[in-house]
Amino acid sequence: MPVIDIHPHIVSPDTQRYPLAPLGGTQSTWSSERPTTYQTLIKSMDEAGVDKAAIVHSSTAYGYDNSYVADAVTAVPSRFTAVCSIDVLAPDAVKTFDYWLGRGCTGMRLFTTGSTLPDQSTWFVDPKTYPFWEHAAAKNIPVCMQMKQEGLPLLRQIMDRFPKVSIILDHLARAPFEDGPPYKAAEKFLELARYKQVYLKITPVNVTPKSWSKGTPDTFFGKVLDTFGASRIAWGSNFPNSVGTLSEILGAARKAFAFAKPSDQDWIFGKTALTLYPALAK
Repeated sequence: MPVIDIHPHIVSPDTQRYPLAPLGGTQSTWSSERPTTYQTLIKSMDEAGVDKAAIVHSSTAYGYDNSYVADAVTAVPSRFTAVCSIDVLAPDAVKTFDYWLGRGCTGMRLFTTGSTLPDQSTWFVDPKTYPFWEHAAAKNIPVCMQMKQEGLPLLRQIMDRFPKVSIILDHLARAPFEDGPPYKAAEKFLELARYKQVYLKITPVNVTPKSWSKGTPDTFFGKVLDTFGASRIAWGSNFPNSVGTLSEILGAARKAFAFAKPSDQDWIFGKTALTLYPALAK
């Protein structure tokens, strides 16, 4: 089974060709300190044994200009697909959506909170966004949600209204685990399993937190695996945002899921990614 990464980032040092325009007005620290070209990403993938990647557009460097990730897909279509971001409140959102689809985008991401936007935004439930959600459903384009737990009630509103849109929760929406088994604090997150359109993205944010407190990787991820099933869970490196080589990041994730049966690991580290991004199967 090929290993597929559904959450690396790339940033070009060429700011003339790819001007910086970060969401929130401030560039993220990682993108300024560790700009990583798609050529460097390929080298890191080869060293780590990662076959393909769905590159997530760097919103905290480029805002809504997906040119660099689109150019990477054009340059190396055998290894990459793109997860783009657009202003879904804009009147021409659907037209812009189609433009990036034409340039190799097979996924979308809504950056509703993050390092340059610390508060949880609510705009993704505005009726102005409905054409975007309708188009994502019609085109079968999965939508990654960069969000926090407090945004889940709003996300449920969207999923109730648009049940055909595949939703990927970046970093498990930072589900709490510190209380340990039976993980009552994560109850609202775990309840999302009833929405069959929900997929989960496991990243170093979840695999290597500052402290596990009363939780452990095998009990927490075991609970998540039992609740959602391996076919709805995929691994993403968050490289180079997360510190470490891609080999180290993948190794840590492999270790965290060593308890899982091999067939489940196949889904988490490759097969689920192919479900979400069929372009990577070519």
